[in-house]
Amino acid sequence: MTEVRVRIAPSPSGNLHVGTARTALFNYLFAKKNNGKFVLRIEDTDAERTSQSYIDNIFDSLKALGLNWDEGPDVGGPYGPYTQSERFDIYPKYVQKLLDSGFAYECFCTPEELEAEKEIAQQNKKPYVYSKKCENLTEEEKTKLRAEGRKPAIRFNIAKAQKAFHESSMLHFDDLVKGDLHVDTNLLGDFVIMKSNGAPTYNFAVVIDDMLMKISHVIRGEDHISNTFKQILIFEALGAEVPRFGHLGMILAPDRSKLSKRHGATAVSEFVEKGYLTDALINFVALLGWSPSDGQEIKTVDEIAQDFRIGEISSSNSIFEYDKLNWMNSHYIKMLPIEELKERLKPYLTQYDLTSMTDAQYTRMVEVTREPLTLLSDITDAVTYFFGEDVVIDEKARETLDTDTAQDVLKTFTEQSKDWVWTEENLHEKLEAFRGFYKEKGIKPKVTMWAIRAAVTGRLCGADMTAILAILGKEKSMKRIKSAMKQTV
Repeated sequence: MTEVRVRIAPSPSGNLHVGTARTALFNYLFAKKNNGKFVLRIEDTDAERTSQSYIDNIFDSLKALGLNWDEGPDVGGPYGPYTQSERFDIYPKYVQKLLDSGFAYECFCTPEELEAEKEIAQQNKKPYVYSKKCENLTEEEKTKLRAEGRKPAIRFNIAKAQKAFHESSMLHFDDLVKGDLHVDTNLLGDFVIMKSNGAPTYNFAVVIDDMLMKISHVIRGEDHISNTFKQILIFEALGAEVPRFGHLGMILAPDRSKLSKRHGATAVSEFVEKGYLTDALINFVALLGWSPSDGQEIKTVDEIAQDFRIGEISSSNSIFEYDKLNWMNSHYIKMLPIEELKERLKPYLTQYDLTSMTDAQYTRMVEVTREPLTLLSDITDAVTYFFGEDVVIDEKARETLDTDTAQDVLKTFTEQSKDWVWTEENLHEKLEAFRGFYKEKGIKPKVTMWAIRAAVTGRLCGADMTAILAILGKEKSMKRIKSAMKQTV
């Protein structure tokens, strides 16, 4: 194959998992690095678990991450349809080809007969391998079984395929990530490629789709390695060129267990909903098993694509470090242009009346509260005190306001600020002098400001106090200070 063609083929039985997003990203990067094509194929053959909402989520999540496909269900392409359920009329032709060449045979075994075989294997403490009892049925025997109402499944003849294309029972392939991988095909057993109801199994359908879509490289999770050996034999039995395979290590939680919802968000849409920027998420995911050559971790997708080297992906499992993702997301929030950040934050501010602010006030509020944000959603709690006439005072702020020092500070502040010009520049100058006034009395500047902050914001930490006072305005600020004086003894 002269053209690099890769694919991501998610099953729409759930929202797009971050592990699938990592697989999609590595395929996308490999395609871009090699001027190839990135194909999206929806494998929706599991009708019971498939949902249109999951399909929509896959589309939306990949697009949000910037992983736009060259061919797919919505954009079309020369090898469609790109939805597996729309390809069912394609598979019987290739099943028949395998039957005619002897690389497949009809199997009339009932579920009960197969279960009995498995029980015998368990009793003998051996791995179960199908007995091949239907491999050499005569036409007369098949006719009799059909007359009983039995409908055959189709099994692939592993031994025949292995003998036809390989010198021994050992099947090897050179994995793009893990190097040489091999298996003794005697342990695989003749597997079903088409069920008795006419539906193709995963291992068969995926081979036909990859073959007809001219997929040159298959990059996916290591949980597919056992499937790869079977698929290689099917490719060979059909006389098709075998793609290069690369298998990625698993993504594990910090406790090295399988990443699950008990650890936090796992679907791309969940991360976005919580306030993660997709640029940060895709940058973080790229580093799960791969490292930039220059050691610089903050990179755009295009920069990563230029540097991407599939042979340098770690063959080990990767740990999903939420702390590192949070740090990276915080960095990306700080890097956003203020106008874009203002828009990104609005979905998390719906409980507040933004019309009560001028655009200049809103802009300044975002400027002074963005620094500690880890998630966009953190803004909801960070700006509570900017809205409403009154403010809820938390326990620590209440303890501060209950001191004689704080009450004296508030009283003096009220008296001295009567004639202040209430601009941020002037407030900065006046507050400096005010802190100096109390410093001469032996009161630390931070203690002085804690009293004012506790009264105005109801908490002891937050944005720059000068900016807060300027945004709130003199009337509202002084009302809160006087209210705090009245509430304390």
